[in-house]
Amino acid sequence: MSKGREAAAGGGGAAAVLLRYLREQNRPYSAQDAFGNLQREHGLGKAAVVRALEQLAQQGRVREKAYGKQKIYFADQEQLPAASDAELRRLDEEITARSAQLQALQQSCRHMEAELKDLNSSMTTSEMSKEIEALRKDCASYTEKLERIKSATNHVTPEEKEKVCREQQLYRREWRRRKRMATELLDAILEGYPKSKKQFFVSTEAGTCPGLLSQALTCPDPPVLYRRRSG
Repeated sequence: MSKGREAAAGGGGAAAVLLRYLREQNRPYSAQDAFGNLQREHGLGKAAVVRALEQLAQQGRVREKAYGKQKIYFADQEQLPAASDAELRRLDEEITARSAQLQALQQSCRHMEAELKDLNSSMTTSEMSKEIEALRKDCASYTEKLERIKSATNHVTPEEKEKVCREQQLYRREWRRRKRMATELLDAILEGYPKSKKQFFVSTEAGTCPGLLSQALTCPDPPVLYRRRSG
């Protein structure tokens, strides 16, 4: 057993170790935190830490505060030596220097995080090579397809295209007119129909194609194939 553990194992060893630790750190600790920080170095058990802290608090050598079910312990500030004006100035200067160092490190971290984000979103050299090869193959395929289209003899003339578009617009207008008439007729029938629209469709489509009437009345308008540019 090491000397530190032998001292801690003695009657007041745990209390002495904890008192010295709390005064040196000068910050609050729970029994669990103190046990985790000192267990490896001094071999203190958790029960021994709890008993020692409670003993020190009862003796007035440390302060105790309860937060719900948890208690924290910290050194009694009145028992600590008062800092001189020179020491306080030195501490203020150290705090200022450390704060500036912290800001510089945070700024550096932000720059490195931004750079890392850019690198992670960028393609690697091998990925760029594969992408370039794929694009070259696409270009070659599109070039070949374009040549076949140019060399074909069955091109649609502008006149033929214009004729097809006019016919499509005519049929589209007629389809919309008939759909509107059927919808108005359906609404008139449903005003006096005792059942729902769905049941009406089922009854009228019996023996025919199921869903044909409802699909015809609810499907969207056909798209326009061609629309002349204005001006």
